[in-house]
Amino acid sequence: MRSRVTIAHMQSFDGKIALVTGSGRGIGRAIALKLASAGCDIVVNFFRNRDPAEATADEIRALGRRAFVVKANVGDLDELEALFTATEAEFGGLDILIHNAASGYNRPAMQQKPRGWDWTMNINARSLLFGAQHAARLMALRGGGAIVALSSLGSIRVIPDYVSVGASKAAIEALVRYLGVELAAQGIVVNAVSPGIVATDALTKFAAFRDAAGQVDVLDEMARRTPAGRLVTPAEVADVVMFLCSPQASMIVGQTIVIDGGESLFWQRETER
Repeated sequence: MRSRVTIAHMQSFDGKIALVTGSGRGIGRAIALKLASAGCDIVVNFFRNRDPAEATADEIRALGRRAFVVKANVGDLDELEALFTATEAEFGGLDILIHNAASGYNRPAMQQKPRGWDWTMNINARSLLFGAQHAARLMALRGGGAIVALSSLGSIRVIPDYVSVGASKAAIEALVRYLGVELAAQGIVVNAVSPGIVATDALTKFAAFRDAAGQVDVLDEMARRTPAGRLVTPAEVADVVMFLCSPQASMIVGQTIVIDGGESLFWQRETER
């Protein structure tokens, strides 16, 4: 009975306000729904596609929680500020920021252009720094909070055509360390989650994962190479994110938690694949 009470307490987020950037689809949607199921009211953010964001909001409302949809390109500093201004106007503060929105120009390093580099870094990394500044002000109104950023293994490993995104994810992990130390005294816990391969629509944007017809064709192979025998799911990523937002994770500061079933730890010779 004691363990059940502890788990229930950990998963209770009643009355908390969470902003999840890029939460219309994929991992962001899974995180938004997980937090809503635990009791959070959610700010659903999108940039281009309103319909999936509204669908996510409808699912949140079906869970009995409030959902507020805001269009904003987090890579634009004015739109980023407007996102937090709208959040404050709607909810009066903020408890949780999930830095999930991401974009990037996928091409080799020698083919990168300044515009694509700036676009990628601004949306993926710069928005974390300045979003955290806005979030910290709103979290102070609520007595503290949690910030969780989504990274990827491309921050430490080379993935074909991933140079700008990989560099931005490495910057995210560095920012998490600095923000984690600086904001800890304010009762704001900052960490990152780095999933392995997750089967979402984002994989279609990477040539390394597609066949000649443009279909993702590596998932079975990646699952076979993973010690756990399968790929991580968006719901499992959301579980880890929710834990990092809970009181039980209050002494985890500035860390990047890898969730990949052990794939990044396991080496196989080519002849074994």
